[in-house]
Amino acid sequence: MAHVTTIRNTSHHIQEFEVHGWNQNQNINVPAISESRIETPDGTSGAIIALHEGHEGEQVEMTKHGYLGNDTFDVSNIMGAGGDITVEQVNDASTRKGNPHFMSAANAEWAKTSQADKDKIKRFMTFDSAGHIKRIGPPKENEDLEKWVRRFDEGQSYIGVGAWAGSKGDPGDNAQSSAAHGSKDILITYSDEDAAPAAPHGKEHVATVQTHEHATAVAAHGPGIILTNKSKKACEYFFYDNYWNGNGTAGANFDHPLKSVHLVAGASEFVPLPAAFKGRVQRGNQLPATWGEFQLDASDDHGAHGDISFEQGCDGAAVVKSTDGSNRSNGFTNNVLDGAPVAAVRNKPDGEKALASTAGNWLGGPNQAAIKWLEEKVGQNKAYIVGGTGVPDVASKNQQLAFDFY
Repeated sequence: MAHVTTIRNTSHHIQEFEVHGWNQNQNINVPAISESRIETPDGTSGAIIALHEGHEGEQVEMTKHGYLGNDTFDVSNIMGAGGDITVEQVNDASTRKGNPHFMSAANAEWAKTSQADKDKIKRFMTFDSAGHIKRIGPPKENEDLEKWVRRFDEGQSYIGVGAWAGSKGDPGDNAQSSAAHGSKDILITYSDEDAAPAAPHGKEHVATVQTHEHATAVAAHGPGIILTNKSKKACEYFFYDNYWNGNGTAGANFDHPLKSVHLVAGASEFVPLPAAFKGRVQRGNQLPATWGEFQLDASDDHGAHGDISFEQGCDGAAVVKSTDGSNRSNGFTNNVLDGAPVAAVRNKPDGEKALASTAGNWLGGPNQAAIKWLEEKVGQNKAYIVGGTGVPDVASKNQQLAFDFY
């Protein structure tokens, strides 16, 4: 069967990978905050190796549809390291291998290493101007270096046992040979800081759109949001640009959406928008609904800012996240519709269950039952319930945010 491997580079520089067994054995250069794909059919084997100033470093070794039909893969540092890398089957984090914080762990270990031990292995290291480790040489070539790497990475990657005293293998290395779950598409994530798989961040990247049958790459350039449908059904999401903005107030637009996006269950898509956009995204075009409020080019810092609001109702959970690497987020994921008191419910015109507006407007004034329920289940620190203050702003310097609707 034809399967693909996605190589995701979440660092802020182009990263070269040496490829063996696939891609006609040609190297791949993955741009900063981007993804590249190669075909890795069942029954094939190979390796994808990160290069650092021409030196081989951390690598993923893989066999597709191997023993008993399962994929087998591991992360190996036997040739050294200069970054962080992980590998897993798509949508199955339980198969993940590799240390997403390898280099930071190495530097932390180096800081507490005795001078005597440093003197034994420092010739295998290169350092930046601040004295931080940039690259580690091959542990397989020096017993002291291998032992040092095992202090912080034992059992998380294949470190490689040299021919020291006739060793037959290390348990931490041997454990890396465990099989995954069947044969699936593969995700490799590379980073300088954190290689835990996540949507790539930045002004220019490729977002992966997952459906039940396939995955496609969607270019993400300029201002906009990464929109994800975390629900179990297909949904149409509508974007409303405010009629006017000024002095901390806005003229909300209820009837003229700028655009809409259809997403099947579990899908993600980058939605480009004008930098001047100040408004909201909501599920469907009927109220009451949970609002994801945001702007993309704030006058003070020219960054994106967003929050979640219940002031015009709640039809499910939502989360807003930064995409510039600052790891800011707010919102909620729990189902607040279940168990809600009857007095707090005001269904949409199409009959879909929702909680009433907490602001009221033309809907009969603030619904006190909804306010009380949402204060108990979510709280003003997670989403705007009654307006005012108390909801931390989620900011992203790159004019892009991510919204997940549950």
